[in-house]
Amino acid sequence: MRVVIVEDSVLLREGLVRLLHEYGHEVVDALADADGLVDSVTRHQPDLTIIDVRMPPTFTDEGLRAAVELRRVSPDTAVLVLSQFVEERYARDLLAAGAERVGYLLKERVADVASFIEAAERVAAGGTAFDPEVVAQMLVRSTRRSKLDTLTPREREVLELMAQGRSNAAIAAALVVSDGAVEKQISSIFSKLGLAANEAGHRRVLAVLAFLHDV
Repeated sequence: MRVVIVEDSVLLREGLVRLLHEYGHEVVDALADADGLVDSVTRHQPDLTIIDVRMPPTFTDEGLRAAVELRRVSPDTAVLVLSQFVEERYARDLLAAGAERVGYLLKERVADVASFIEAAERVAAGGTAFDPEVVAQMLVRSTRRSKLDTLTPREREVLELMAQGRSNAAIAAALVVSDGAVEKQISSIFSKLGLAANEAGHRRVLAVLAFLHDV
């Protein structure tokens, strides 16, 4: 996996470089600000770009805006955003271009090295990786009624885990149920959300979008 990193903290930037290298991945560029991001991605064509939300000069949302712009001009580029805090708006902005090849993790997750690497690899491979805290807060603050209201508590639990980017097997392990039980729950979710088997888009992605956009 070839990676571009955009992180203003020298310690975290160098730490990510070494961590990725230890797991056999190549960091092709490491930037201290977001100004040259699009040019760097255009030049290096990385499999994944890791971006800090808060970057110079104002340390507000420069990194997030750069990530959104990158997904606009290069939709095939996988983007994993790191944030110090949970900001649901940032997650929604990232999802505006779709739920594939995108992730949003809290920086503290980097300490769980195996999980962080797994999330990075999943996003680079075309999947999603949303921090459990982000998903949980978006769920708690949901006030709008929709098709999601027809889901059972267990179905919402399964959909929440799907929104984190977990596979069926990982969901089954987390809920201590069989793979078949998870498949049955997901089938019911698709049905209640009106996602037909011949849906043009990927039903799993559309279900996650329904969840994250509605909350």
